[in-house]
Amino acid sequence: MVQRKAHYKKCLCAFFCAKAKKEVSILDFYMKLPRNKLEFALFLLILSILSVNIIAPLITCFEMGFSLETWSRTFEVMPFIWVVVVALVLITHQPASKVTNLLIGKEDSFNAHMIVNCLVNVVMMSIVLTIVASWIGMREVSWTPVEQFFYKWPRNFSISFLIELCIAQPIARFIIYKKHVFEKEK
Repeated sequence: MVQRKAHYKKCLCAFFCAKAKKEVSILDFYMKLPRNKLEFALFLLILSILSVNIIAPLITCFEMGFSLETWSRTFEVMPFIWVVVVALVLITHQPASKVTNLLIGKEDSFNAHMIVNCLVNVVMMSIVLTIVASWIGMREVSWTPVEQFFYKWPRNFSISFLIELCIAQPIARFIIYKKHVFEKEK
């Protein structure tokens, strides 16, 4: 009898914890992600500026060597890379969401959705940017980035994924979250 009550309590606790966890996850989706086109534009602006300002100089310095000259020359082409990044985010947003939904169930956590979505987006974008950003940086279209793709893409993908997952997306989601909290308190 005592054992049955303990089991009942454990099941009840698991049910309410799961329900609370699901509500927190739904709240995360509601509070930490854009709700309309204006918020999406703000989210995209923050994300793209952070990403381009961190990822482009890092990849360039790994390619050309860490120096102030390399760093400063990267900033000359960054506006062009930023335009390509924004265009790619807009192009890959829908396909990445569809692939994410195929890989993860709706009942999975907010963090699981964010990690897989980030992974899918970065894979798609890094494939294109490994070639296109090289062309922009070299200021010419050549076969060199295509020939060296399989040597450079893993490094570019790793750097991009790490920066997106650990820096750019958390900051952008935090700003959107604070915006929603501020609007709710108004």
